[in-house]
Amino acid sequence: MVGLTVIGSGSSGNCYVLDNGTDQLMIEAGLPWKRVGPKLGFDYSRIKGLLVTHEHGDHAKYIKQYLQHTSAPVYMTLGTALALKMGSYRLVVIKARKSFHVGTWTVTPFETEHDAAEPVGFLLDAPAGDRVLYVTDTYFVRYRFSDVTMMMVEMNYSEQEVALNHADGLLPSALEKRIQRSHMAEATALEFIEANVSPKLQQVILIHTSQANSNPVDFVRKTEEITGVPVYIAGR
Repeated sequence: MVGLTVIGSGSSGNCYVLDNGTDQLMIEAGLPWKRVGPKLGFDYSRIKGLLVTHEHGDHAKYIKQYLQHTSAPVYMTLGTALALKMGSYRLVVIKARKSFHVGTWTVTPFETEHDAAEPVGFLLDAPAGDRVLYVTDTYFVRYRFSDVTMMMVEMNYSEQEVALNHADGLLPSALEKRIQRSHMAEATALEFIEANVSPKLQQVILIHTSQANSNPVDFVRKTEEITGVPVYIAGR
């Protein structure tokens, strides 16, 4: 089974490390490298690449630190690179639906729906047959995926919690609309997860869950009912 280290998940900063037993992949650079270091024993030697989904600060703010303190190349779309004004010989521009290799991993990016220049999610295949699906910061995913063993899926907000917070004056109308147009609602996430369940699925990690607009207990319960596998909320 692929190992997962969650350094941060949510609007305050995102960073995850996947380990297939041979090579590690870092996903997102929304937290400083010194915060990641203790989680990895300050050993970055097995990280073969840093994957970035889009340019927003909670996913990309600290890219330059990783370029300075590690030897790993950084992978992102051209739209993301232009939005970040990225220029580095270790920058690798990727395209949606075009697979590439990072160490012993095979990575397939795919389009997502977010208020960013050219955002993507990732399907990550390891040599032993493990397949990780990573989806964040999107209100919808048009694709379906087979034989997924681990899902990392955004379940950002509960429609009911958003409505209650808006009615109580805790959530401005502009922010309410922005959340609904850029992040995955509970109902949408559950439908997506159910559509991608396979006999090989081993676990689900719910990521980028809102602190104020979610119901974590319900999120876990409903996801476990659909999948029949252990479900966790990253960072909780």
